[in-house]
Amino acid sequence: MAEDLIDVATARARVLAEARPLAPERVELAEALGRVLAEDIASDLDLPPFDASAMDGFATRAGPPEELEVVGESRAGHPAARALAPGEAIRISTGAVVPDGAEAVVAVERTETVSHGGGQGPGARERVSVPARGDGDHVRRAGEDVRGGETVMSAGVRLGPAEVAVLASLGRAEVECGPRPRMAVLVTGDELVEPGTALGPGQIRDANVYALAAQAERAGGRIVGRALVRDELEATVAALGEAIELADVVCVSGGVSVGPHDHVKPALERLGVRERFWGVALKPGKPTWFGVHGSTLVFGLPGNPVSAMVTFHLFARLALEHLAGVVEAARERAVARLEGSLPRESRRDQAIRCRLETRPDGWHAWPTGSQGSHILTSMLGADALALVPAGEGELAAGERVELELLR
Repeated sequence: MAEDLIDVATARARVLAEARPLAPERVELAEALGRVLAEDIASDLDLPPFDASAMDGFATRAGPPEELEVVGESRAGHPAARALAPGEAIRISTGAVVPDGAEAVVAVERTETVSHGGGQGPGARERVSVPARGDGDHVRRAGEDVRGGETVMSAGVRLGPAEVAVLASLGRAEVECGPRPRMAVLVTGDELVEPGTALGPGQIRDANVYALAAQAERAGGRIVGRALVRDELEATVAALGEAIELADVVCVSGGVSVGPHDHVKPALERLGVRERFWGVALKPGKPTWFGVHGSTLVFGLPGNPVSAMVTFHLFARLALEHLAGVVEAARERAVARLEGSLPRESRRDQAIRCRLETRPDGWHAWPTGSQGSHILTSMLGADALALVPAGEGELAAGERVELELLR
């Protein structure tokens, strides 16, 4: 395999070449958080749809200090009954429609209310003393946020709270989104037992099913199967066959090497899964395998827990996002200055787990400790993978490194 290693960029390109976006579906807005938008969104009206008050106070014409007669009220959802005439003011609430004829809003705390014509009796007329005010003071203009006909969001965006809020403001009760790709996770190994099970001789608790399923769900996938698989060829064939039937993406961790108890590759061959690559010039993650069966994408990931998580992020996550309709340009990449030096690998790129800190000159990255592929706790506190290119010597402190954000 060492002679046939491909670089990370080539491996990702092969994944993208096979990951064809799935057919979109209509989604209720309340269920759209985290989904990928599959249509361009244009507004059919101005937002705000009318001139609105930014303050509680009085709607008036622009002018010098004067005393005005209060002739009505405009409150949120209940516009004033008539237009404003010279010498008049209309009491107004924040967010309420600015009446026709009004040019400004005066905050209530800058006014003084007085009564004339008989104190508090039936003939009393409320009047208000206002300071000088300019045209447009404390008025939110119609269309100040969005103009009717304007494209507000484009297909390929993952919907966060802000996007959902804007869709609601545009009146979209439903939206067209990419589906959540179906994901099956398998982990091989006779030594593995479920959490909560007492350990026997030579056994360890499985973390990979849980880690990979969690990564898949965070990436927008929907888990349709998960299983521990014994180190037996027939058991591996059966488990993989079932997973391929159920899922858009299958990830199997462990068993992708060539030892006598590694049955994943022979099982995939028997099932007719076509190999697209096996072996990536990456540390950790060298024995990564990728192939296709019809429209199902199959990833063979290393068994070491960190290697499995890193390769899932770099390859399987990419596939899930592309199937769901994420625009590749929107993936979360960045650059940071490296704190401390790092030895390079002469023939393989490295994915270094790092925590990030923001400083005035940008992000700075610190490795999270020992980078062994079996040190699962190196993922704790990791904000990103720093991608260190292969080369001789070391990467010096202060040099810039490319990041893949882990979120």
